[in-house]
Amino acid sequence: MGGGRIAALDVLRGVAILGTLGMNAWVFTHPGGPAGFMADPGSTGDALLRVLSNGKFLGLLSIMFGIGLAIQHRSAVRRGRRWPGWYLWRSALLLLEGLLHYVLIFEFDVLVFYALVSVPVAFLVGRSRRVQLGWAVGAGVLHLSFVGLLTLGLLAGRARLSDPTFVPGTDTWPGQVRDRLEFFWAFRAEGVFVLPLGTVLFLAGALLFGAGALEGSARGRLLRRRLTAWGLGLGVPLNLATTLAGPAWFAVDRYVSAPLVAFGLLGGIAALVERMRAEPGWLRRGVTAVGRSALSCYIAQNVLASVLCYQWGLGLARRWGHLGAWFTAGTWLVVSAVLLLGASWWMRRFDRGPVEALWERLYRAPQRLLSPREVFR
Repeated sequence: MGGGRIAALDVLRGVAILGTLGMNAWVFTHPGGPAGFMADPGSTGDALLRVLSNGKFLGLLSIMFGIGLAIQHRSAVRRGRRWPGWYLWRSALLLLEGLLHYVLIFEFDVLVFYALVSVPVAFLVGRSRRVQLGWAVGAGVLHLSFVGLLTLGLLAGRARLSDPTFVPGTDTWPGQVRDRLEFFWAFRAEGVFVLPLGTVLFLAGALLFGAGALEGSARGRLLRRRLTAWGLGLGVPLNLATTLAGPAWFAVDRYVSAPLVAFGLLGGIAALVERMRAEPGWLRRGVTAVGRSALSCYIAQNVLASVLCYQWGLGLARRWGHLGAWFTAGTWLVVSAVLLLGASWWMRRFDRGPVEALWERLYRAPQRLLSPREVFR
């Protein structure tokens, strides 16, 4: 983890992408589609299986975005370039990509939220540790207030997680696109939690990177041990408790306990990668390839799952969705295998994933026009 490219970084990204699919698979494989999933708490067995993925890998992905932002800031400072500068153009491109992904592919896209969070965090990442901690604490208090209010409302029976009259279907792709536009604010309501939580996790990722969480040093190993012990030791029991407590504790389960587990995963996976042999096996190569092409794989997994499960595709959700967790797990395994194989094949031939390559061209284009003599890297 010392010089050059940080090996654990790509593995962590790959695990986060595949883990996020583990949660999204429940949405795709429900016979009632996204609306059915939102209205159905599932059995106790299903709830326990969802513990494996619900929120924690999305939290890990958010932390990784923060680490990536810190790396880009460090690179800009080292090269003597103005910050945030052109990074804000990256945020604008991510926002556009997220909106297209939401409208055309998946209702529960996170890229829009990440784009919005990245702007204020870009201005904070170069400030002192004290300033970053202050903003993280403020965002955390706001986040916990929202979670507390929703939980109290659910316990008192004055709030609900879904509207029974809210029934967008999956029969046709144009119909889904229309529903995503018509019910935009309903599908984006999660932003109330994701935006402040994302701010906390982005800043936490930047601070952890600065503290050496991915270094091969003694301080890095100590920090990883602490992350693993506290994140898993506190987060997993809390996660199990809030899952079994019932739907009223949904917000605490997804937006409080799951992010705690995400920090444990960060420490544990990074420590595991450090102990692995230098030459990776096929699984590690595949996960690394997914991590290096994370944006492409995030979009691809949602496209593949849509084609497999929705009625305008193969319609497997309506046919096999009654199998519950078995069908969900099978879908996750199939799509994950395609991603691992496809990403490995692609990254052996190219430096970037297909979406990353297009994104890089769009990112560089205005820079070349405005500063034709400058070489941007």
